[in-house]
Amino acid sequence: MTRVVITGLGMLTPVGITTQESWEGFKLGKSGTRVLTQADPSQFNSRVSAEVQGFDPSKYFTPKETKKTDRFVQFAVATARMALEDAALDPKKEDPYRIGVLVGSGIGGLRTIEEQHKILLEKGAGRVSPFLIPMLIVNMAPGQISIAFGLKGPNNCVATACATGSNAIGDAFKLILRGEADVMLAGGSESCITPLGFGGFDSMRALSTHNENPATASRPFDATRNGFVMGEGCGVLVLEALEHAKKRNARIYAEVVGYGMTSDASHITAPDPTGAGAARAMTNAMKDAGVKPEEIDYINAHGTSTPLNDKVETKAIKVALGEEIAKKVRISSTKSMTGHLLGAAGAVEGAICALVIKEGIIPPTINYKTPDPDCDLNYVPNQAERNKVRIAMSNSLGFGGHNACVIFREFQE
Repeated sequence: MTRVVITGLGMLTPVGITTQESWEGFKLGKSGTRVLTQADPSQFNSRVSAEVQGFDPSKYFTPKETKKTDRFVQFAVATARMALEDAALDPKKEDPYRIGVLVGSGIGGLRTIEEQHKILLEKGAGRVSPFLIPMLIVNMAPGQISIAFGLKGPNNCVATACATGSNAIGDAFKLILRGEADVMLAGGSESCITPLGFGGFDSMRALSTHNENPATASRPFDATRNGFVMGEGCGVLVLEALEHAKKRNARIYAEVVGYGMTSDASHITAPDPTGAGAARAMTNAMKDAGVKPEEIDYINAHGTSTPLNDKVETKAIKVALGEEIAKKVRISSTKSMTGHLLGAAGAVEGAICALVIKEGIIPPTINYKTPDPDCDLNYVPNQAERNKVRIAMSNSLGFGGHNACVIFREFQE
């Protein structure tokens, strides 16, 4: 029977521009939220965001290539390189048709659309870049990764809003189980903190307006939460068939063992208030993994810091695990530190789950000060915990009602 393990991790986040820098920040409870700089903050109700600081595309692209790629694609290629290097996997020494890419994005090249639309209005259609379309389309993240590293296996792109990253990991996991690839690069990338993107979420009143102290604006499960912090970043995991990994003596972080997904079929943005869809995704993932609720040691929650999401997810966890077990399991929302990375969120959080299992350190939910009676579980408030974690669950809930859950387990022969 095929087993799928994680052998490489890449993270580019508002907390750090490398995997290690991000992970160290998560353990310390470092906030990546700052005053918005990629748009004029004075025009919005929310004036904070979680932006990637210090990313230099020239380390990965020539100046000519940089002009032809949107920032979300640059993030994807850079993070894929991190993951491959971390896995010590040289694609040139492998069958390229057995290595695939499944990296998604919730929104894609919105930055490029805005820039080129301005050129259209000010200078005319003849000045619009011929690279507009291949810069903005969402599938160019996996496309450019495959070109950069010569990967000719299955290549696909998920676009399920905030569930994208988890769906990408889960779908890649299933591709390997079906024998269609030996290795998959899986994850999500997002960079749409632009005047239009930020303005859209701000008009929905979805964003945090705790502007007075940006570092505390994202406060999942806290009674004073009033919206999410818009973020950007990327996560890519190297998923590998166990036999393939063992042949090359690869280091193994964790094993992917379960995947579930459902639809709320309820509302375009709000989760089903009963939590039934999210709960069923968790139940399906546990069934797929062959694990019982009492075996779950840690949940990386979707935990966006919006009033409805956190309340509904808490309810869904109780339904899926049973209230008594739910009260015991450790839960954290790392969005308290990264903000909401949209299509990249589930990928970064999947990588975090793998590191939690490998190192036995659970990152905290920071900015948790005021308990909410509707959110009454153990959210690992404010300080990381050192605890053995054998099985971890990662939840992602997206606009449109998309629910995805991935389960990771400590690797054992």
